[in-house]
Amino acid sequence: MHQGDFDYEDNPEKWNQQINEILGPNFPYFASIGNHDFAAWPQYQKKLLDRLDKIEGAECFDDLGVSSACTYKGLFFILSGVGTKRYGYPKNLSEVIPWRLRYWFNVLPSQFLHSLYIKRQLAKDNSSWRICSWHKNQRLMQVGGKLDGTGWNVYEECRKGGAIIATGHEHSYSRTYLMENFEEQIVASTSNTLEIEKGKTFAFVSGLGGKSIRNQVDEIASKPWWAAVYTSEQDVNYGALFCIFDINKTKNKAYCYFKDIDGNVPDDFYIISNIK
Repeated sequence: MHQGDFDYEDNPEKWNQQINEILGPNFPYFASIGNHDFAAWPQYQKKLLDRLDKIEGAECFDDLGVSSACTYKGLFFILSGVGTKRYGYPKNLSEVIPWRLRYWFNVLPSQFLHSLYIKRQLAKDNSSWRICSWHKNQRLMQVGGKLDGTGWNVYEECRKGGAIIATGHEHSYSRTYLMENFEEQIVASTSNTLEIEKGKTFAFVSGLGGKSIRNQVDEIASKPWWAAVYTSEQDVNYGALFCIFDINKTKNKAYCYFKDIDGNVPDDFYIISNIK
């Protein structure tokens, strides 16, 4: 599950070829739009739609990667473009408005619409495992130099629905403790076993896909809601967060770990889903 910024080259063909060569054309790969994907988004989305047709058992509805709800092997996840692309954006405008103007037209008024979409989709679902995936962050939900990009409503609607929040954008890795309020940064528990439920969840930033590794802003990285922080100052390498759901056939239990390309695992934790 990729939280945006695919290749920094506006080259969907090359990006897709790399995935196919390493993972294969039928690998279950799902993605949300990032700000660096905006100019060539129709072509990226077409690649994602073509791949979706080949993933046995996967279903996605609505505008894939922008405002879409998906199911796959017991997972329910929302792929959102909040902060990057407007929910309900009229596609025919792409033919008459330059892409840079379209970008700001999309970003500024879209946060409420995305949060409403997320609220409605979570209300219709009864899966134990739920994920909200988007690219951008709020300033206090990353440890680098990014500013507020999504508004708090999307974080809060995902929390209320018991959905794990997966983001990117900042080129580092960070994970919160279990939270009972993101807007006010209220921690529910500091346990390394996170018991998620409607009203309590956690958020992470996995932004070490290979472009660069950035340093932390100490003022933010030292805040008490962070369970893990890995930036250039901790000598972390490129890597990703992996999660095994229903581990060892134990229903509603997951094990997650961040692993870098050197084989280091600087963060690992368990999740128990109490979603009913």
